[in-house]
Amino acid sequence: MSAAPESRFVLRKLIRNWISLAGAVIAVGSFFAFLLLFALDMLSEHGNPYMGILAYVVAPGFLFSGIALIALGFWLHLRQERRAVPDAPPVALTIDLSRPRDRKILGVFIAGSVVFLFMTALGSYQTYHYTESVQFCGRACHVPMDPQFVTSQHSTHARVDCVACHVGNGATAYLKTKISGMRQLYHVTRGDFQRPIRADSTKLRPARDTCEQCHWPEKFTGGLDRTNRHYLSDEANTPFSVRLLLKVGGSNPLHGPPDGIHWHVSPANKVEYISTDDQQLNIPWVRQTTADGKVTEYRNPDFKGDISKFPIHTMDCIDCHNRPSHKFLPPNDAVDLSITSGRIDRSIPWVKQKMVAALVGEYATRDEALKKIDESLRAAYPDNPKVDAVIAETKSIYNANFFPEMKADWRAYPDHVGHKNWEGCFRCHDGKHKTADGAGSIQGNDCNSCHIIMAQGSDEDMTKLSAKGYDFVHIDAEYSDFSCAECHTGAAPKE
Repeated sequence: MSAAPESRFVLRKLIRNWISLAGAVIAVGSFFAFLLLFALDMLSEHGNPYMGILAYVVAPGFLFSGIALIALGFWLHLRQERRAVPDAPPVALTIDLSRPRDRKILGVFIAGSVVFLFMTALGSYQTYHYTESVQFCGRACHVPMDPQFVTSQHSTHARVDCVACHVGNGATAYLKTKISGMRQLYHVTRGDFQRPIRADSTKLRPARDTCEQCHWPEKFTGGLDRTNRHYLSDEANTPFSVRLLLKVGGSNPLHGPPDGIHWHVSPANKVEYISTDDQQLNIPWVRQTTADGKVTEYRNPDFKGDISKFPIHTMDCIDCHNRPSHKFLPPNDAVDLSITSGRIDRSIPWVKQKMVAALVGEYATRDEALKKIDESLRAAYPDNPKVDAVIAETKSIYNANFFPEMKADWRAYPDHVGHKNWEGCFRCHDGKHKTADGAGSIQGNDCNSCHIIMAQGSDEDMTKLSAKGYDFVHIDAEYSDFSCAECHTGAAPKE
């Protein structure tokens, strides 16, 4: 059956102008790229949130652009010919393969098409792998993701791809990540993204779907020897260290008794809780279910809300290890580390206090911060030959942990491991959570519940080890049942 004259007329017009031909090439290439990217995305071991940008935004965008060019070229060419010769019949385009010239043109067209499709496939494949890289995740959206990228490079997960933790396995996670990636792209384009960027910790995937793909919390770890070295904010930068045995324990009875810190994730002790905020800073209600089915509920009497209005979460690793890869060091801890590592000379008077004060200033931009840090420290040490080293180290700390454009630093991202600068363990173990009859309470708010202090104090005191453990001494005062985070903010004048 032969095509109608009007149909043949339209077809000839489509292929007889360069705009429509260019649109056809773009449309075919982008459609081929979409098919390839879609196949790679489906067959990939780990989902990639940024593939939504390429496969479902960029490629279709070029496809529709190509189709639009085809229509535009047809319309322009048709209008031009009708204006030039209003009554002239359309010129027919004939291809006669018996003619050498037509065969040559067809051969060049086929060869060019093969090369074009090969380059499209290669480019799509390489682009796909690039979008899975840490560099792309951290640098494609430079301003919003810069804090997360920089801090991840200094973490224990520096060699782990972002998608391994932020996506995980499973079709549900894959779909949610695609939708989230599209939404993030929209906000980044508009520039109205959140500052600082926060993830709702109550909506994170369970650790068993992400962290536990590599880690094994059931392993019996026992006790870990840790030494925390600190320096007072006095003229001599007096050292005050604490060496302790951290009772990590284990959660699987086949490998050891379920005790210690990892008791919380033991299958024999199911712990559930509610949080009244999206950062899990306030936990007013806790429920424990033992292996024999016994259920015990603990509640902070200050909480008067309705528990049924809050989602109940089952405790897992991420409830404490909430900053596994993006840890923003508080200024006190960062300066302590610099002194301990020998990058700062402790003999410089008041050096810790001066560095911390320079770091915590209110700065609108990074350039302003680095300039003011330089000025303040040079004013503090006008004649000290070591001032350049102090300034360089202070700027290095700032660049690794402070991001004023995104309002991101340790204050914006609480770390629930421990209890020094944030409530952490004391969110539940504060001695206030009690049973309904008041007879029982969550224990463990004393120092020796989770660790044994083997030595504490000055350098000389650190040589006096005790297997039984010491009572904690807060510098020169006895511990008196207080919360560390009430005074230790990460940048207090004295610590």
